[in-house]
Amino acid sequence: MNVHLIADVIGYVGVALNLSAYFLLQSRRLGATHWLYPTMNVFGAGMILVSLAVTPNRPAIIVEGAWLAISLYGIFQAVKKH
Repeated sequence: MNVHLIADVIGYVGVALNLSAYFLLQSRRLGATHWLYPTMNVFGAGMILVSLAVTPNRPAIIVEGAWLAISLYGIFQAVKKH
């Protein structure tokens, strides 16, 4: 299987996770302080970064890296709260 195809599929799954988390937040099915919201974003951003490692795009790498770091902070805050 082609490495670029695998990276793209991983990236698309990451995009689906990020968008799903945001939809769940906006539809009030998941709260921003619930541990699942930042967890979905961590995995989504991480998967997008895997895709970007194969096909680099610096601005996208910066935004996904920030998304990952902020989401890790959110997980830490959610765990600390409980």
